[in-house]
Amino acid sequence: MNIQVNGEPKQVSIGCSITDLLLLLEITGRRVAVELNKEIVPKSLHATTILQENDCVEVVHAIGGG
Repeated sequence: MNIQVNGEPKQVSIGCSITDLLLLLEITGRRVAVELNKEIVPKSLHATTILQENDCVEVVHAIGGG
């Protein structure tokens, strides 16, 4: 199925969760925020949030600073 990730088209399998997507994008062990259709998805829900056709996902890396 087709989704958008950070503004770019991406094909993923049906039943793909946010956790699956992060693994597919090789984003593991990093601090990230995930927005799904303009709403932040808490990390505790990444494994159970299943993506749907035409969803828009934004993945933002957390950067420390001061």
